[in-house]
Amino acid sequence: MRAIHIANEKKRDASVSLEAKTVSSNIEYVLPNDGTRKNIKVLKSTTKQSIDELLEKYETLENIGREIINTDPEIDIEKTGLCLENTRKLYLSKQGDILYGVRFFEISKDPDGSEKDRCEYKKLTSNVNIDIPVKCTGKMFLKKKIIKMFVFSHKYQIKHVNGLTYDFLYDIAKKLNDQDSLMFVGGGKKGSDPLVFFEGGTQYRAFLEGRIQDDKYLLIMHLTNLELKELIK
Repeated sequence: MRAIHIANEKKRDASVSLEAKTVSSNIEYVLPNDGTRKNIKVLKSTTKQSIDELLEKYETLENIGREIINTDPEIDIEKTGLCLENTRKLYLSKQGDILYGVRFFEISKDPDGSEKDRCEYKKLTSNVNIDIPVKCTGKMFLKKKIIKMFVFSHKYQIKHVNGLTYDFLYDIAKKLNDQDSLMFVGGGKKGSDPLVFFEGGTQYRAFLEGRIQDDKYLLIMHLTNLELKELIK
């Protein structure tokens, strides 16, 4: 069970459950012989068949084209098409050597493609289950308006883990249901930081939606990193 540390508008906080609901397809794909389908990884080529290696050997694309017609240097008959298992990602230099201790940089470019700024990439840490709780900010957005403001790409269901947290979450869901609105929630001391759910994950802005039916509630956290803007004519 994944957890989220969340605080309401009264600054009362609790650690509750966070679940992603996956929807499985009712369609099952089978092979012509009614066998079970499975995905496999197939080797396309080795580094010796890369365009850089071929250019170094044959000097020009025209020469490579002629050799492809005559000798098929882009295909390794012994290796191309092999099924792969237990693979791992490696970084290579331009010469095809394996790199160790790789450093990553974030590079900003101008519209013409020239480099504008460069800084070392900082791996984001998760901030949804730490000492500082995710905060309900009280900033409300009507549902009919917010769906025209953002593209929501992910959602999690927030669930209670005991009787006390049931009351805590039910009160939040009831307020949102009564106002037919979504509430902005954020991380950090001021509750303004985007949420990061996994180590090295993407930053998302989050909004809570609440629904109730008698003594039942549904509390959904909608995530977005894409804002909709009006076209400038």
